[in-house]
Amino acid sequence: MTHVDDLAGELDRLLAAADAELAALYPGDRGVRQPVHTVYVPADRFHAGTVQEWADDAKAGDPTEALDLPPELYERVRAKLDREPIEDLRIDFEDGYGTRPDEQEDAAAIDAARALAKTVSDGTAAPYHGLRIKSLEAPSRRRGLRTLDLFLREFSGALTDGFVITLPKVTSVEQVEAMLLVLSTIEKAHALPAESLKFEIQIETPQAILGPDGSALVARMIHAGGGRVTGLHYGTYDYSASLGVAAAYQSMDHPVADHAKDVMQLAAAGTGVFVSDGSTNVLPIGDREAVHAAWRLHFGLVRRSLARGIYQGWDMHPAQLPTRYAATYLFYREGLETAGARLRAYVGGGNSGYLDEPATAAALASYVLRGLECGAVDPAEVDRLIGVDTAGLAKLARRPVRS
Repeated sequence: MTHVDDLAGELDRLLAAADAELAALYPGDRGVRQPVHTVYVPADRFHAGTVQEWADDAKAGDPTEALDLPPELYERVRAKLDREPIEDLRIDFEDGYGTRPDEQEDAAAIDAARALAKTVSDGTAAPYHGLRIKSLEAPSRRRGLRTLDLFLREFSGALTDGFVITLPKVTSVEQVEAMLLVLSTIEKAHALPAESLKFEIQIETPQAILGPDGSALVARMIHAGGGRVTGLHYGTYDYSASLGVAAAYQSMDHPVADHAKDVMQLAAAGTGVFVSDGSTNVLPIGDREAVHAAWRLHFGLVRRSLARGIYQGWDMHPAQLPTRYAATYLFYREGLETAGARLRAYVGGGNSGYLDEPATAAALASYVLRGLECGAVDPAEVDRLIGVDTAGLAKLARRPVRS
């Protein structure tokens, strides 16, 4: 054994704890698809036909003219609205539902759970689905817990891997730790498998971004939640209002929003936790001019988020689905030829004019894979451009294969 071998062995011993901590805290991609959006539906408006209802309403409007879209792109969007109009749906018992008498929210929780279970049973549920409860702040804590318990009492037999709970207005690491106790207790109460319940942290308070000691509490929140935390969702309006931004200027593209989302992206990097942008409250309703203006705004905001590396956002109205998918599909299709050529060159199929390193190749593969998963790109196109199948693309993207 040489002195280098001796030194390497000594470093292995010195760095063993740091190596283990890095692997535990930053495990990388979870190996699951990230939905392109989350649709929020107030609990009293959700029923077993909601997904189809949204699809029908979405197909009533065509933004091709307003956005100057290629006709063939919108044909692909229409096919998506037929096949999978909503990728992720959250039944909302928080701001979108408001404060109601206990007996009314009790009934809504039971009815919504039964309706969602029916859609899971008959195959019409959005692939990702769940509910947003009220926060764990003292005034709403008991009501949020009661709703979650009632909902899961009815829904437990229909639980899928796509089920997720949104925890809003998180202000402390302790609330995330408390949520672990909540979920483990409910799992035992309703005979659910341990660790089967997952949740998203909604970032809509300044305390989540900057703690009193100057640290980014959102990073600690992710790790406090362990494997149960699946996402960070930005709350456009609560967060902006908390920082004193006037209502007319509260938007996904305001500088305070960009700062919060920059911190969220940094905190989530390497953890396998998804980051989602927020919503716009300018809805495509009213006369033709108002609808077209709202479509152009939504389309531009979605494109902006995608360019920033934030691949998910909220949609609040059926008429936002066409622009969500149009913006998303255009994003992936515009760069497909270049990404394909660069990946083909990387795997040994020619010269693309780029000298891509492994990390860039992984980003290119992830880009194409996301396009495949949402329907913007077809497998045949990937095979033609790159010469790999979906499994090969996932390997290039460093995405683990789930058993």
